[in-house]
This record gives sequence, structure tokens and C-alpha cells, in this order.
Amino acid sequence: MSEPTGKYSITMPRDIAEAARARGGPSGLSSYVTAAVARQIERDKLDELIAAGEAEHGPITEEEIDALEDQLEQARREQRQGRTNAA
Repeated sequence: MSEPTGKYSITMPRDIAEAARARGGPSGLSSYVTAAVARQIERDKLDELIAAGEAEHGPITEEEIDALEDQLEQARREQRQGRTNAA
């Protein structure tokens, strides 16, 4: 079952509204705007989570970011390798 919806009036620059309408395709402007707002809410929540973690543990260092990016890239290589071996 889908969530109940409401009708809202928003104001935005015309060029942005027209670009969103064009990209909305068959789903329409409302679906496009809903998806964009949902993504923004997810980003806001992630920012809050990061801020809370940094308040408790201190800021994330560039070295930690680099190490995690290396781990992620390694996992991706292993995943691609696994697909290649399975084929």
C-alpha cells in the first residue's frame, strides 16, 4: 500500500521547473520532485549522522578516507574478478 499523498504549492524558478518537468517524463513533475526531495532528505540525514559521529569520535581524517576508498576499490576489484571467474 502506498503512502497517502497531499497537494502542495511550491515556488521555484521557471527554468528549473521546466527542466524538472521535461525530465519527469511519463511519471510527471510530481514524481520527479518527490524523488529529488527524498534524496535530499537522505543526504540531510547522512550529514546529521556524520556530524554526530564526528562530535563523538572527532573528524574523519584524509588518511582514513583514503584507506576506506582503497578498501572499497579492492572489494570492487574482487567482485569484478568473481564475476569474471564465474562466467
